[in-house]
Amino acid sequence: MLRLVPVLKDYIWGGHKFESMYHRYNDGKKISESWEVSVHPDGPSGTSAGETLATYLNDHPDAVDAQGNPLPVLIKFIDAAQNLSVQVHPDDEYARRVEGDNGKTEMWYIVQADEGAGIYCGFKNAVRREDFAKMVEDGSVESCLNFIPVHAGDCYLIEAGTVHAIGAGCVICEIQQSSNVTYRVYDYRRLGADGKPRQLHVAKALDVINFSAFEDHTNSSPLITTQSGKERLLTECKYFCCRELLLDGTYESKNDDSFTAVVVLEGEGTICNEKFTAGDSFFISRGETLSLQGKAKIILTNKPEWKEISK
Repeated sequence: MLRLVPVLKDYIWGGHKFESMYHRYNDGKKISESWEVSVHPDGPSGTSAGETLATYLNDHPDAVDAQGNPLPVLIKFIDAAQNLSVQVHPDDEYARRVEGDNGKTEMWYIVQADEGAGIYCGFKNAVRREDFAKMVEDGSVESCLNFIPVHAGDCYLIEAGTVHAIGAGCVICEIQQSSNVTYRVYDYRRLGADGKPRQLHVAKALDVINFSAFEDHTNSSPLITTQSGKERLLTECKYFCCRELLLDGTYESKNDDSFTAVVVLEGEGTICNEKFTAGDSFFISRGETLSLQGKAKIILTNKPEWKEISK
């Protein structure tokens, strides 16, 4: 079991909620994102042993799965004090060919939401490529987007190609492919820290956008009561499987086929006989037993059972 050390990111739209929520401090600067579980070169998370998670997995190639696949996920906390840009992520084929990185399908779990907060997710109705390009030019992009009010505990799968934006007032736990490819489509004519408009990537975005009306494929299940508390499937896609555990007692699971990433949203207890509290994150290697005790809200992430991860 590895206790992970997050990488903090300061972007223009971030806030300071993680100082009180998870006792994270960034020398007075915003914490827009806290990369909890990451081997991506743009922000590999550390471990309590002093090495990076990437180094550990390089030295233990069977820690993710028996096939020696790379870690398929990057898990982060996001504090949106302002709206994030309207953006889109490419699929694997386009991202690997054009960017030398993975594509990006992601899941958003709403940790907190201010009153009236929401997300933009896909189009209300099917849009023609040329019509959307005009909306980008004249600043009317938001008019065609599907706005969804959100509350704590809501969950959405955002598939590659879906135009989206996190709205102001949302704190999110994001489980995504291990990728850092984002194409900004529209940024509210906002200026960056340098006083200039932030870079957009409209041409590439138009190449990868799904212009159909949004369809929600999250497929979360209801909570079921177990000996450990309550549990539900949040989502499963070909890159990751995510579950919510409302721990109330003892939970134990043997990682026979997959790693498990453990992210604690609320509460406290012990994990493999070590204390945890809200905001802590851990990596449990394949073959190890995950043992939890306490009262907490936790997200468990591992590889999906129904499809092998492609390298």
